[in-house]
Amino acid sequence: MWTSRRARTARTGRIGTVLLLVWLAIGAIAAAQRGYFTNGDTSCASAGTIVVTVLAGPLNYLGVNPQIQCPRLPQPSQ
Repeated sequence: MWTSRRARTARTGRIGTVLLLVWLAIGAIAAAQRGYFTNGDTSCASAGTIVVTVLAGPLNYLGVNPQIQCPRLPQPSQ
């Protein structure tokens, strides 16, 4: 039986969505294993590191260890 192009596109979209969610879940697990969610530090660097770790997903288990360094912003003069 031949499926329509619309049905194939919908199936491909569902598969892509499931793969993306699995990818992000693996990244969140990696970030949790590194203790990023339990640290009380709420700096730009810690938030950026968590985001990049989750986005890197399964690459974390291949040795990728993303770290974000945020520059110090100048303070206003008094």
